[in-house]
Amino acid sequence: MSENLSAVFYLISGILFILALRGLSSPETSRQGNYFGITGMVIAIVVTFLTVGNFDSGFIYVLIFLLIGGGIGAFIAYRIPMTAMPELVAGFHSLVGLAAVFVAISAFLKPEAFNLGTVGNIKLASLVEMSLGASIGAITFSGSIIAFLKLRGIMSGSPITFKGQHYINLLLGISIIVLIFYLCKTQSESMFWRIIEISFLLGVLLIIPIGGADMPVVISMLNSYSGWAAAGIGFTLENSALIITGALVGSSGAILSYIMCKGMNRSFFNVILGGWGATDQNSKSTSKEQKPVKNGNADDAAFLMKNASSVIIVPGYGMAVAQAQHALREMVDTLKKNGVKVSYAIHPVAGRMPGHMNVLLAEANVPYDEVFELEEINNDFANCDVAYVIGANDVTNPVAKSDPQSPIYGMPVLDVEKSKSVLFVKRSLSPGYAGIDNDLFYRDNTLMLFADAKKMTENIIKNL
Repeated sequence: MSENLSAVFYLISGILFILALRGLSSPETSRQGNYFGITGMVIAIVVTFLTVGNFDSGFIYVLIFLLIGGGIGAFIAYRIPMTAMPELVAGFHSLVGLAAVFVAISAFLKPEAFNLGTVGNIKLASLVEMSLGASIGAITFSGSIIAFLKLRGIMSGSPITFKGQHYINLLLGISIIVLIFYLCKTQSESMFWRIIEISFLLGVLLIIPIGGADMPVVISMLNSYSGWAAAGIGFTLENSALIITGALVGSSGAILSYIMCKGMNRSFFNVILGGWGATDQNSKSTSKEQKPVKNGNADDAAFLMKNASSVIIVPGYGMAVAQAQHALREMVDTLKKNGVKVSYAIHPVAGRMPGHMNVLLAEANVPYDEVFELEEINNDFANCDVAYVIGANDVTNPVAKSDPQSPIYGMPVLDVEKSKSVLFVKRSLSPGYAGIDNDLFYRDNTLMLFADAKKMTENIIKNL
């Protein structure tokens, strides 16, 4: 395929990626956005294959591994439950970063294969691009692995901090810049390996001090890093599709991280610099054993909701774990038949990644016009008869507005406590992902429904 023709198809691919991002910005158009993205990626892959043109035995191996990798990815995506989607995303980000590192290593060791010069005499611009791509890719890989371990529960979600941690991170960052400078002067292979090793270490140190409360922002931030790593390698390979795709992912991930930081009242630079200034994960709130709670059952909940004029549903990660979205939809349909006004309140970081709850509700065919974001519905809680909290925890915690020592202090939360009655479905009084007690459990207007979210909702339906 000619260079001009491939450039045209890469441009078409880039436009489809832009349309995909636009489509994914709304639940109504997200499916169409996915189709745009898939089509754009297929075009990019096919054009890349045709551009190479040399279908020798080595090329066949590339095709074989592409099919193997694609098959594994499809199998994992098909089998993965929605509750595990955040760690799946973190895992995939790590692979993007590792791929960037491998391509950079290949380009450095065999520059003639990429038309970048010869060993010891690589083009200066290419050397800068591949070293930056390798460094960002390595940070993305190790950082994403830590995020995966925290989200999976293999590693504690609490911040891991030690004295002088941020100064060490700063020193490592400066070391990478200095090594890249000397690499460009000497083209020393040992310096190239040092850059990658230090970057792997920096990725770990950047993520370990970030606690569970900020993990949704971390996922978005690592997504941005993976995009910039891909863009850097795209410049090295002189591949316009990779540059466009990487830049889109990098910029959109950075914008989303910034928006989420604003939504959680977090400093954007604090997060990208590894939780600089993060608060201690332990809150000074009183132990839950010292506070009484009101226990209820499905009959109590059904009575309150049946006699209410308005009900607001607040879904959270517990709903996702129990796969209760379909039962919840059935319960809401029953309430609406009885003349009760029902709406859904979604916090920007409900679940463990942006849009987690929206996807689950869409899966249960919940009408989009019944689902409202925090800023749209927060004022309605004061006039609401019943708030039905199903598995949400940190995003409903009033401590965010009252305890400066809390790791979620300053984060906008849903004003559930202002409702006349709060029905809180939870298995136990255990803390949420941020690791702190929820003061809402002990309010006078809160009735705790200790049970599996799906079973409790199904029992409420029977009582209704």
